[in-house]
Amino acid sequence: MATFLYRLGRASFRRRWLVTGIWTVLLVAVGVGAFSLSGTMSNAVSIPGTESQQAIDHLKKTFPEANVGGGTARVVLEAPEGEDFLTSRPAQAEVAKVVAALNGAPEVVGATDPFRTQALSRDGGMALIQVSYSKQAFELTEADREALTEAAHVSSLHAEIGGDATRGAPETGAMEVVGVAIAALVLVITFGSLIAAGLPLLTALIGVGVGMSGLLVVTGFTELNANTPILALMIGLAVGIDYALFIVSRYRAELANGADHEQAAGRAVGTAGSAVIFAGLTVIVALAGLTVVGIPFLGEMGVAAAATVVIAVLIAVTLLPAVLGFAGDRIRGRIRGLRGGPKPGRAGMGERWARFVGRHRIATLLVAIAGVVVVAIPATDMQLGLPNDATAAPESTQHKAYDLVTEGFGPGANGPLMIVVDTAGSDNAQGAIAATATSITDLGAMPMPPQTKGDTTIMQVIPKTGPSDVATEDLVADIRAAAADLHDSTGATISVTGETAANIDVSEKLSDAMLPYLALIVGLAFLLLMLVFRSIIVPLKATIGFLASVAATFGAVVAVFQWGWLKDLLGVEATGPIMSMLPILLIGVLFGLAMDYQVFLVTRMREDYVHGTPAREAVATGFSHGARVVVAAALIMTSVFAGFVFAEDSLIQSIGFALAFGVAVDAFVVRMTIVPALMSLFGKAAWWLPRWLDKILPNVDVEGAKLTEPDEDRRDRVPARV
Repeated sequence: MATFLYRLGRASFRRRWLVTGIWTVLLVAVGVGAFSLSGTMSNAVSIPGTESQQAIDHLKKTFPEANVGGGTARVVLEAPEGEDFLTSRPAQAEVAKVVAALNGAPEVVGATDPFRTQALSRDGGMALIQVSYSKQAFELTEADREALTEAAHVSSLHAEIGGDATRGAPETGAMEVVGVAIAALVLVITFGSLIAAGLPLLTALIGVGVGMSGLLVVTGFTELNANTPILALMIGLAVGIDYALFIVSRYRAELANGADHEQAAGRAVGTAGSAVIFAGLTVIVALAGLTVVGIPFLGEMGVAAAATVVIAVLIAVTLLPAVLGFAGDRIRGRIRGLRGGPKPGRAGMGERWARFVGRHRIATLLVAIAGVVVVAIPATDMQLGLPNDATAAPESTQHKAYDLVTEGFGPGANGPLMIVVDTAGSDNAQGAIAATATSITDLGAMPMPPQTKGDTTIMQVIPKTGPSDVATEDLVADIRAAAADLHDSTGATISVTGETAANIDVSEKLSDAMLPYLALIVGLAFLLLMLVFRSIIVPLKATIGFLASVAATFGAVVAVFQWGWLKDLLGVEATGPIMSMLPILLIGVLFGLAMDYQVFLVTRMREDYVHGTPAREAVATGFSHGARVVVAAALIMTSVFAGFVFAEDSLIQSIGFALAFGVAVDAFVVRMTIVPALMSLFGKAAWWLPRWLDKILPNVDVEGAKLTEPDEDRRDRVPARV
């Protein structure tokens, strides 16, 4: 591996015009494709095979007039002070005006008359209009949503609007630019050079440009979840900067040791590039593993993010050495006042820290582990759910509509269930429908008048509790349990669907998939790390350390996004259940990123150990080589992810916070504190591998031990000590 990458690095350096030209043509080609072929994206979250989705598919065939699956909106109207909709003719006329305007809005197939549906609050002060769309919510344009708003406010009545039809695709804001700016500052301080700092940013932006443009091209042929490109942007930008940072750092170190530019490029790609390859593989394995859990939109997000990582790795080992060739001696430049490293002859902060941890390893382990456990405690109270109007910003019309509906009609009106009764197998259809309504009433919910077409009947049910309430989940489970008995007694097939039931099904499927997925990626990554480090203990502590990082991150996410700690400081406008897709997504992304630091730090320790340094001493010397650049990489990733905390979309906001916090904990607490303490504690035993296993495993030589000095005939070999 090291020899191949060394040759690739030198070849890219020598043929820099060709390599740069190829990447430029590729960037332009996908950019043109993105401009001409890009399509729409979806906010829909569905899982084929769930009861709610099967019911929706059934209704689309047998009862298309019900428009199940189309976008919906709820318009809440308040009567003027001192009036009510029961007795005031002028107020009733204003309601009629709103209903007419809504029925005339683009893509609307129907707006209910609250007087016919009896959707009036008990005191008559509120009226609730249900609006149905011909398209799914994500297909509605901004013009459609503006027309909805205008129609709802066509009268003098106070109106608030909720429902999925009001939610546009998530957008990223200017704070991501701040994250990149902080990353640039960290790079300048790390290298003490504008040129050296600019190269990782340049190559990362090119990689993101290729990846994001490629995703836009894909939308021209298939539908993607609206969060997919944002996750790909997060990951691609972070790893792109980090991977380039490690190679540029090694390149400058080789130049300082006397190598010429071409040799330095080859050695940097052969050693640091090997670590980049395997670090990238762990990220790719973790992200691509999302495809096996049976959740389409998560698999799609994972594959897209994994693709951006592939691009980042390829750019790091091909385009970066080519660009280093163009930089020439300017890569050595220093900004006055910035050293870019410790003074010659003096141990750096990283080495001093590693020796301190080694001397006090037991105390350090106890303090670090205790801190992680304390931060993880809130995770025991984690509640999962999907976004609804209650989780919108408090000042938004969606949240206000949710509060008004709760006040006037009860919290369950914000998340009605839809019962589908298929009476094709029943001898008494009306009896089956009546029995279903009675059973639902006995469970404490309120069934509305049914609508029938052929053998299919739909019945809206209003729970007593809100869509995110545990009691509503229990109600759905109870109805489904009762459906089995009703089928036996009446022959009818009863299903529960609607947005609330679908969200419950999605959350349950995500929760069930989490442990198998965790076992899958941990197992695969353990094998990969064992191959890289030729050790049992090193990959074992790496995976255990990752689990500690995940637990602490879950705890912090619950404390902020569910309990509301520090929410004003972090700009979190609404608290509630944690997004159900966040835990499994966080596990995949954070595992891959956590292994980056494991690979980058421990490969330098192994490199020194393989070249003869005693095991405990190799911990300090290897740490000294990698600590400064790993600190910079962690700060960069944390900054990039933290920029997304200020996004408007709650999922993006929580993902950004979770990844920023997780990277910080994993890098500074686990990898830079617990890992050196454990490595020092185990000593030489940390590198133990059974002989029979040593013979089976191929030697990938990630530390470059087999590289030798190039011969006069220009064969591509480098010194054993790099």
